[in-house]
Amino acid sequence: MMCKQNVQRGYTLIELMIVVAVIGILAQVALPAYAFYSSKSRFSEAVLAASAAQTSIYVATTTGRVNSINDLDAGMYGIPAAIPLTVTDHGVSTVDGVITITWRNDGSALDGQTYILTADGHTPPVRWTATGTCHVNGYC
Repeated sequence: MMCKQNVQRGYTLIELMIVVAVIGILAQVALPAYAFYSSKSRFSEAVLAASAAQTSIYVATTTGRVNSINDLDAGMYGIPAAIPLTVTDHGVSTVDGVITITWRNDGSALDGQTYILTADGHTPPVRWTATGTCHVNGYC
């Protein structure tokens, strides 16, 4: 009679080390990209904060309530009042048709990033120019 030998098969140590090295390299590349895209998606919160002032300016200009772009200030003609920059709130200000959103002081990579919308005038249709440090850093 023939005896069957139990042959165990598995991976060698060198194969396992290569797999761990490849995973390490992939993680080294993927984690910074993930952190950037995570910050970029979080910054959409600041872009959304500009929409209330932007809509109010649109309403004020289309109803003919303003006589010049200098009338487009926070707290006037239905434009929301300015919100001071704090740890929990984004800074929002509107002066002469320029809406400035500043990311809250939370210690993140977005701390102090700005999103600026500038109206081209006070007569409809109002066109907007978006600038700020978020454009330079790729967050918006």
